[in-house]
Amino acid sequence: MSTRVLICDDSKIARKQLARILPIDWDVEVEFAEDGQEALDILSSSAFDILFLDLNMPVKDGYETLEVLRSFNPSPAVIVVSGDVQPKAIQRVKDMGAIAFHKKPASAEELRSLLISLGLFSTDNDDKQNKVVVDQPTAAEQFTLNECLQEISNIAMGRAASVLAEMLNVFIKLPVPRVNILEVGELQMALDYSVKDDSCSAVSQGFVGSGIAFETLLIFSDSSFPDMAKLLNVTEAIDSIVEVELLMDVSSVLVGPFIDAFGKQLNIDFSHSHPALLAQHVKVSDLVNAKRAKWKRTLSVEIVYEVENYQISCDLMMLFTEDSVSVLENLLSYLVEEE
Repeated sequence: MSTRVLICDDSKIARKQLARILPIDWDVEVEFAEDGQEALDILSSSAFDILFLDLNMPVKDGYETLEVLRSFNPSPAVIVVSGDVQPKAIQRVKDMGAIAFHKKPASAEELRSLLISLGLFSTDNDDKQNKVVVDQPTAAEQFTLNECLQEISNIAMGRAASVLAEMLNVFIKLPVPRVNILEVGELQMALDYSVKDDSCSAVSQGFVGSGIAFETLLIFSDSSFPDMAKLLNVTEAIDSIVEVELLMDVSSVLVGPFIDAFGKQLNIDFSHSHPALLAQHVKVSDLVNAKRAKWKRTLSVEIVYEVENYQISCDLMMLFTEDSVSVLENLLSYLVEEE
């Protein structure tokens, strides 16, 4: 009898990649869901043996889905597959009923070993073939630049959050990365939505490698400084000098691991400039005006980090040069084809 498997992830790339690495000698029937609510709707009408569940999704995220699944009887065995590798995230999903956690991106060998260790797959199935056939068309036919960039940013985001969470002993709430091609006016609207405080401060840093150039902006609401100082054990009065030190400290911890994980997925070792204070206590419109001549139109990745139980939020943006877009698109297409 076939094992029924549901793969729930908002990323089409992640869903296809996970389906491809299921053991080929496993007799399975696989279906897909694009978010937690869709997964719950499917599970409400049909029984599944295993649910592979992402955490960072729109509509209903993985945590919300696990909470609802507690009332399901029967409920599938849940294996969380996520780029969020914070120890507190892993423990939280296990406390909510997940039987295992596997970091993205998963490999066929790692997944096979995990399934065997959990007793969900037996190596006595050599005469059976996986019933799921996933074609491997070109990336141009299946995946957009935005989809590819969002998935590798999601994985990099989780790595960076884990470093900051371990350093500060906190839990970082992670969003779904937003990827867009924006005009300057649209960029300002996006920042206005994310940076809800009247004023903000920002650190910028440039990166380049293999024909791809971009700038990172780490933008802090100024209301974040008191709690930032508390977490970093800063006891002196918070003046403009201390604020800059706090900005640089958090920027190095968030941006460095993020770009490192981002570059490894692309097989690029990015060179970088020194981080620089772009602006302090300004409105978002002033921040955009400071770079208006350079930005004009840009491919952007935006991630809003929030620290649970603290009034701290920061907006990490990657702004790619126009010349980088075609290079990045070709590289991402090649990587997807290789999977």
